[in-house]
Amino acid sequence: MTSIDTAAVLADLTHEGRLVAALNHGNIVLVQRDAATGEPRGVAPDLARELARRLGVELEFVHFDSARKVFETVAAGAWDVAFLAIDPLRAAGIAFTAPYVIIEGSYLVRDDSPLRTIADVDRPGVRVTAGLGTAYDLYLTRELQHAQLVRAPNSAEAIELFVGQRLEAAAGVRQPLVAFAANHPHLRVIEGSFTKIEQAMGTAKHRVAGAAYLRGFIEEMKASGFIANALHASNQHDAAVAPPANAS
Repeated sequence: MTSIDTAAVLADLTHEGRLVAALNHGNIVLVQRDAATGEPRGVAPDLARELARRLGVELEFVHFDSARKVFETVAAGAWDVAFLAIDPLRAAGIAFTAPYVIIEGSYLVRDDSPLRTIADVDRPGVRVTAGLGTAYDLYLTRELQHAQLVRAPNSAEAIELFVGQRLEAAAGVRQPLVAFAANHPHLRVIEGSFTKIEQAMGTAKHRVAGAAYLRGFIEEMKASGFIANALHASNQHDAAVAPPANAS
């Protein structure tokens, strides 16, 4: 990685010798819990551990059940680094790296639903539920022209709302929707995606040296195969490693 001011990076990304990393447990592509130990596992915790190792500091995780709550705590300095989808609204307070993983946003519907394609969903009379403040909520807020967006506190509760109130569709990350549908045969996930969700690492926008270091760190982690290996180890085979930042 490019030579930088180590002292400035440590001042930006650590406090009292600790790196505090925010984990969003609402995104199972990035974060899971070890069934035996309860420890966080997945590509996001693995990246945080590697970053702390390189900085030579202790690592502390802070845990959230939604991306919205992670974003809401950036101004308070509750964490040093986080793993969130890139979005213009969030970029007002967070300096993002280039994406390291790309995942798909899709819709969960009932098996007998007349909604067969992504385009079918945006029509009058269709109610779509999404977790408040998720990347796909922010995206659909801008993009839906006819369907009604019904928000739940987080992604898990959005699926409960979809089932309990018999809404027409639930928006979410494809992998957890597919997993839910696999255990509920009367449900299916629409083929295709309404958006590609670019997952990135970020820090508070005023942490300029730290943000520059993270950008280089993520590019190295992509190029070395670290991210691909972490996805494989956590059984997230459908998630794609993002291309290099300078790729055309």
